[in-house]
Amino acid sequence: MIQGTTSDAGKSTFVAGLCRVLHRRGISVAPFKPQNMALNSAVTADGGEIGRAQAVQAQACGLEPHIDMNPVLLKPSSDQNAQIIIHGKALKNMNARDYHQYKTVAMKAVLESHQRLSEQYDIIIVEGAGSPAEINLRDRDIANMGFAEAVDCPVIIIADIDKGGVFAHLTGTLNLLSQSEQDRTKGFVINRFRGDISLLTPGNDWLEEYTGKTVFGTLPYLMNFHLEAEDAINSENSFESETPLKVIVPVLPRISNHTDFDPLRLHPQVDCQFIAADADIPACDLIILPGSKNVRDDFNWLKQHGWDEHINRHLRYGGKLLGICGGFQMLGKAIHDPEGIESKAGSVDAFALLDFETSLHDDKQLKNVSGYLAHSETKVSGYEIHCGISTGSALERPALVLEDTNDGAVSEDNLIMGTYCHGLFEEQSSCQSMLEWAGLKNAKAIDYFKRREDDINRLADCIEEHIDLNAICELLDIEMACSNKKVSV
Repeated sequence: MIQGTTSDAGKSTFVAGLCRVLHRRGISVAPFKPQNMALNSAVTADGGEIGRAQAVQAQACGLEPHIDMNPVLLKPSSDQNAQIIIHGKALKNMNARDYHQYKTVAMKAVLESHQRLSEQYDIIIVEGAGSPAEINLRDRDIANMGFAEAVDCPVIIIADIDKGGVFAHLTGTLNLLSQSEQDRTKGFVINRFRGDISLLTPGNDWLEEYTGKTVFGTLPYLMNFHLEAEDAINSENSFESETPLKVIVPVLPRISNHTDFDPLRLHPQVDCQFIAADADIPACDLIILPGSKNVRDDFNWLKQHGWDEHINRHLRYGGKLLGICGGFQMLGKAIHDPEGIESKAGSVDAFALLDFETSLHDDKQLKNVSGYLAHSETKVSGYEIHCGISTGSALERPALVLEDTNDGAVSEDNLIMGTYCHGLFEEQSSCQSMLEWAGLKNAKAIDYFKRREDDINRLADCIEEHIDLNAICELLDIEMACSNKKVSV
């Protein structure tokens, strides 16, 4: 099990890299995260919902994502409430206190999934959540040491040196663990180191002597490295004047599946910028309203920050507007939540840019979809995750024609498009077609799947070079994987 001193220490990335290292040696390996709190999720082939990081880790293992890889997913709808997803299906909304009591039930689901994976694969690489030293959450813990103790697995703790204070993070974390938890902690990995590694050696030597634990290695900071984020958004970017197409995405308080825009942020002809609450809204070619876990509250947030006026001005000057999932629902006349699915029961008048309304219902739509873009008949594939059902005359001009139905809507002037389809930009052809719709001439086709594969392999190569795999293989009791010779799989 890989645990971290903090969130964003590198747990997801290290697990993905280890999975690929073992997979390409012919080892039967699968990823597992007992409990995930994230608004970036993926749809499995059997119609379940798991954290997006586990879908990427599954790819690193050469596997299709499965609900057992992330049996408990928490999707926050406010600071104190979250939707609880067990084995891929939404159970109910709970506040933090109620969920803490529910953890004993959730643990049963976790152990069931881990058992099923253990029966199918030789090695399970487990990812923790947050930090094991959150002592206020130790009681009934299912995400970190509580799980490790239950299944008796060894633990490696990873820390991000780029944040500073790495030795304090590691020793402080270890000191806050119980004796049995310290005993099962076999050592450390230091992540994102920049500079001359020899300058870190005295610190690593001291850490080993002080703790009696192994430093398995130090991973360097990988420049221009990309794997889909579990939840965090990197909004530190700015437009480059020579970039042909300018795209902006508001960072909603409950933004979901912002990984939709990773292909745009990696595209050489696109400057895609996340706009934070306190930032000025720049002029652009395309505004994208993203998904949301609390659509009505996030819509109100947009109005409070002047996005309604900015969008109307943008359209008057011929700019393009795209809404995805919750962002699509905001384009209609109204959003109704009679059962209080996302927040307090009620309705809100939306932007009224397209003639339709949306009602939220308990039955969440979870499915992988494929078809073609209506405006270009270009192949498209993706996935749907939403509670809303939209109805109205605008849907008679669909954005997508799918295998079993039509999806979304396009305005008569072709300036506005909305869809429930996530992953719209991942297919080379559909990304190229959508960029051309947005106004980019001679848009290049970018292979996003290959980019993700290349970076997973780059990460695995880095682990091969900088991590003591012999020591890790001893923990896993797999001598055959310790050879530096790679096996084609």
